[in-house]
Amino acid sequence: MAMSISIMLVHGGQPSLVMQMMRFRLSYGRAQKHFGITPDLTTLGKIISGGLPVGAYGERKEIMEMVAPTRPMYQVDTLSGNPLTMTVGIHTLERLKELGSYEYLNTITSELIQGIDAKKSDTAKFAKFYRGMLEEDVYFVPSQFEAGFTSLAHTLEDVK
Repeated sequence: MAMSISIMLVHGGQPSLVMQMMRFRLSYGRAQKHFGITPDLTTLGKIISGGLPVGAYGERKEIMEMVAPTRPMYQVDTLSGNPLTMTVGIHTLERLKELGSYEYLNTITSELIQGIDAKKSDTAKFAKFYRGMLEEDVYFVPSQFEAGFTSLAHTLEDVK
């Protein structure tokens, strides 16, 4: 991805960073800090609400000043500012900001990947592992084309 962004910037392009799943997974400054770029538009989803339904966007100041009840671009939402969602979101962002959060996430994610890689090399063992996980109420995404993530709620024991 870094190579694609570099090529785009060299040729005068501006990345939009519509990478919903990567937002706070790389750093507290999101993917844009990690890759050192300023996108035209930043979109944020459930990561800012601890998994509850929400969406947010941000743009340069001159664009955002156009969005208001008295401005040309009117934007409204039924659940804007939902107290539960915003409270959980604030707690999530505070936890992510704590020193060591990303190192911890990287550690448990690496541990989980190593374990799954070892199991999937033998399909019979992987099938047994998968069924055993279901029996323990651990659900994996149903398709190889979907993503599953670790979180600060997981422990090393969980992923082993």
